[in-house]
Amino acid sequence: MSSDWWKSAVVYQIYPRSFQDSNGDGIGDLNGIRQRLDYLHDLGVDVLWLSPIYESPHADNGYDISDYQAIDPSFGSMADFDALLAEVHERDMRLVMDLVVNHTSDEHPWFLESQASKRSAKRDWYWWSPPRPEYSLGQEGGEPTNWRSFFSGPVWEPHEDSGEYYLHLFHKKQPDLNWENPEVRQAVYTMMSWWLDKGVDGFRMDVINLISKVLPLQDGAPGAGGLGNGFPLYACGPRMHEFLQEMHREVFDGRDAELLTVGEMPGVTPEDALLVTDPDRRELDMVFQFDHVDVDHGPGGKFDVQPLDLVRLKSILGRWQSELGERGWNSLYWDNHDQPRVVSRFGDDGEHRARSAKALAAVLHLMRGTPYIYQGEELGMTNAGLATIDDYRDVESLNAYDELRAQGWTDAKVIEGLQAMSRDNARTPVQWDASPHAGFTTGTPWLKVTGNHTWLNAAAQVDDSDSVWAFYRELIAFRHAEPVVAHGDFQMLMPEDPQVFAYRRALDGVVLTVVANLSGQTAEVDGSVGGGELVLGNIDGASSEGPLAPWEVRVLRSA
Repeated sequence: MSSDWWKSAVVYQIYPRSFQDSNGDGIGDLNGIRQRLDYLHDLGVDVLWLSPIYESPHADNGYDISDYQAIDPSFGSMADFDALLAEVHERDMRLVMDLVVNHTSDEHPWFLESQASKRSAKRDWYWWSPPRPEYSLGQEGGEPTNWRSFFSGPVWEPHEDSGEYYLHLFHKKQPDLNWENPEVRQAVYTMMSWWLDKGVDGFRMDVINLISKVLPLQDGAPGAGGLGNGFPLYACGPRMHEFLQEMHREVFDGRDAELLTVGEMPGVTPEDALLVTDPDRRELDMVFQFDHVDVDHGPGGKFDVQPLDLVRLKSILGRWQSELGERGWNSLYWDNHDQPRVVSRFGDDGEHRARSAKALAAVLHLMRGTPYIYQGEELGMTNAGLATIDDYRDVESLNAYDELRAQGWTDAKVIEGLQAMSRDNARTPVQWDASPHAGFTTGTPWLKVTGNHTWLNAAAQVDDSDSVWAFYRELIAFRHAEPVVAHGDFQMLMPEDPQVFAYRRALDGVVLTVVANLSGQTAEVDGSVGGGELVLGNIDGASSEGPLAPWEVRVLRSA
């Protein structure tokens, strides 16, 4: 087996809560995933990535872990997990776990012991600090730093019993671990090795570039609402590479050829990503970067949605392609559990839903990197259209609703932003069939099923050769068959064109040209693009030459 097998692989992300419910409680579970393994195998994917299934109070839908070595009862049992892992391997697929170790739940035994006393042996497993001088605990402005949480408000939570604050970059029930403490790191590495010994095939590491903070902790530049921007002080910190290299030595050495490791790294630069993914440095195989999914955020933040600037999007993705070059490696994604549906975001979820979903898929999957499919993306699932705040469940969205209303946004404006960008758009149940709850559950789903499931569903697509699902299957097979897709170089074409996304891949005399019209109007193709045999497209009977129809993609091959 090649040590870089993942360069030719396609990863499918499962958000278990919304994938398939097997027992009628309205929450997806491990046995539900087992029921759908043949569907995933038929699609052709190589790796399944599970969002967290560990024991959790679910303040942030499982990204707040209270026991790293137990399965949350809402998803099943460890025996269910063992059965799932065995069945995944029987189908020659791999399974990657979500690893959340920047923070734990405040109900994790480590934190319970840490908060019990200032003299606790685990006190410095987390970040504790007294108020600023001349301030009392809980007094506004007295927090140890002025940082804003990812989920709104300050990052410091007062703890009355000890008279100190603890740090949480996310929800107050997600206290940050102190990676400066070697005991913390060793406890994490021991846990990771335990999962690998069980047979899992790697890890997707949640916000792993936040584990090293600049010391001493200090205020960030002033920002909105009196809170500061601490991001430069805790993202890609001074010891991040050291910690990742230590993790590799302690956990992955000796078995890394069989594993896939990917780090989610908000705000990471291509320069840092190249260091992380350079195989000679022995850190991680690839990273998730956020530049391209921030492209439509306005001055007011992610819910201040702006029209897509395709030239800027191409510039961002082209930069990542060129700067990671031959040494680093890209993760390619449009959708995940934190992003809205791409067909509603960058495509056309109306008249050209299917065609635009196919065009966006081809553009993504044929770039240099490992592509990730988020559940339902292969069907062209759309945003949810949740109409009132009572329909939302995501903590980020609920907090943003309160904060933006307090800043003077109208209810209509906030809802408009949430409908476009809320994480709940990705978390509605997978649309398996046209039955009342889309075949997801026989009970009441934890989050409303999107209304278009009556016609947009897997049952309607898997036997339809013209469906979005069929196109994804063809695209995955094409990637597996053509070495140029995984290993060829990359050249952006027509970089300033506001409609056309075009690029060239080349390897050993084989040239692949991808030309896509990402607009609802006919588009001309620059003569410099070149030609070849039309080997993949989203319009039957299309020509390899001439103007592109709305949302048309052509993949041309020459040798």
